[in-house]
Parts: sequence; C-alpha cells; structure tokens
Amino acid sequence: MLNLERLRTLDAVARHGSVSGAADGLHVTTSAVSQQLSKLEREVGQQLLAKNGRGVRLTDAGLLLAEHAARILSQVQMAQADIEAQRGQVVGEVRVAAFPSAARGLFPAALASLREGHPELRVRTTELEPEQGVRAVLRGDADLALVLDWSNKRAPVPGGLERAHLLDDSADVALPAGHPLAGRAAADLVDFADEEWVSWPEGEFCHDWLMFTLRSQGIEPRIGHLAGEHHTQLALVAAGLGVCVTPRLGRPVPDGVVFVPVRQQVRRHIYATWRADAGRRPSVRAVVGALRAAAEPLAD
Repeated sequence: MLNLERLRTLDAVARHGSVSGAADGLHVTTSAVSQQLSKLEREVGQQLLAKNGRGVRLTDAGLLLAEHAARILSQVQMAQADIEAQRGQVVGEVRVAAFPSAARGLFPAALASLREGHPELRVRTTELEPEQGVRAVLRGDADLALVLDWSNKRAPVPGGLERAHLLDDSADVALPAGHPLAGRAAADLVDFADEEWVSWPEGEFCHDWLMFTLRSQGIEPRIGHLAGEHHTQLALVAAGLGVCVTPRLGRPVPDGVVFVPVRQQVRRHIYATWRADAGRRPSVRAVVGALRAAAEPLAD
C-alpha cells in the first residue's frame, strides 16, 4: 500500500523541480523530504531520484510514479471538496495568495469579516505576484490567488482554473509635486512622452503592459528605474527621478507626489482564481464572498 503523504512529497518534487523547492512548498525541512522519498523508494523497490549535478532528477520510475501521484492527489482533493460541500460548513484552512496592493487593499476587511463570521475557518495569506499566484494555485500550494489584467491587455485563464471578478481599479500617473503638469485635472499619456519612467521589473506582466500601452500611444518609453513595490516607485517619483503609473487600490500617498488621472481611463481588472475542483468547497466560496464584499466600496 503506497503512503499518501509520501506520494504528496514525490509530487511536490516533480512540480517544484528540486528537494529544496518541495520542502518550501510543503513547509517542511529538506531532511524530511529526503526521508519520505527514501521510504517511498523502499516501498516500491525502485530508485526514484538520481543525482543531477548539484541537484536531483526523477528517474523513469520516479516520473511514472509522479504521474500517478498527481492523479491520485487530484482525486483526493476532489473527494475532500465533495465532503466539505456535502457537510456545508465553512471550516478548515484556505491558503490565499495576493499581489501586494491587493493584499494591502482587500485583505484587512475581508479577513476581519471571515474571522467574525466563520470562527472555525483559518485563512493563511502570502504575497505573490499574479503570475506566481497562478502557478501556486496550479501546483496546489495555494487554494486561491488574487490576480490581475488590464483593460487593454487581458490575461488568459489557464485550463482547470475558474475566476471571479472582484474590482476594476483605475490608475493615475504619479508626478513629482513640482512637475509642470501636477496641477492638471486630467492628462493624456502623450503629455508624458518625454518623461523618464519608473516601471515594474522586466518580465513582469505589468512591465510588459506599460511598454505595450505607451508604444500604442506612439511613445517609446525611456525607463530610468525598475521597482516591484509601489512604495519604492513613488519614493523615486517624489525625489524627481521620473513618473510612473500607479493604480489606486492600496496605494500609499507619500509627500511630494501628485496623482493626475489619465483621460484614456487606464484600468486593471482584479480577480480571484481557484482550481475548478475546489469551487465546491464552502470555505473557498466564503473567502471569495468576503473578498467581493471588501472590494465593493472601492469600485470606481
């Protein structure tokens, strides 16, 4: 009889690509992962891992068993979801990931509401960028993730996931307080054609969106600085080192920065996403409902 927890460990190694990654995903030590895999190898009588440089790789037997493990664990998750749905109670644990401004803008109200309304539910949260959040849900490391796309650059929903719209979040251009356009009631993006921009890190969806959006207006962006956190971006703007696009949800308002609305109505759409087989869980539905309630007063 194969041990379910050992199959879960093998599945984590296959998904994360390393023992250390599996340990992080399972919230255990690397030694615990190695011990579980050694026991699993003894159970099946075959070698499942082989050294690969400084890391490891799955053997043919390991890959075969990992494929079965993924299917078995998926069936277990579906069974757990069905049992929870049949019981109809909001209990247990839900792991939620969100990008920083969504966590800052939505988590406090949503989590306080859930604690009051469902005291037997435990919600664990972490900050992850949207792409990382989607991967965490697909891997099973998170039950729910808050993700985004933009009104002029949509993001596809990976197969096996469902999502619910939470909020449309407008964005403005952030300027140093002494900028000539700081007193404008509104501006066009072309008004900032000669500006140096502060952007998100290269490779992130929002950085690609900014490049796409500015170029669609005939602007070849001059990127002076890259920063993932809005706090950092706005600190650079306050120091007169550039301008940036800043969504309104959860944004800080530092001294020395003025926000000017964009006439083109630059907006991002914020969603909650989860695995389709988890949608029957009352706990997941309760968290989505609380997030929607927290987002409602913030809608444009």
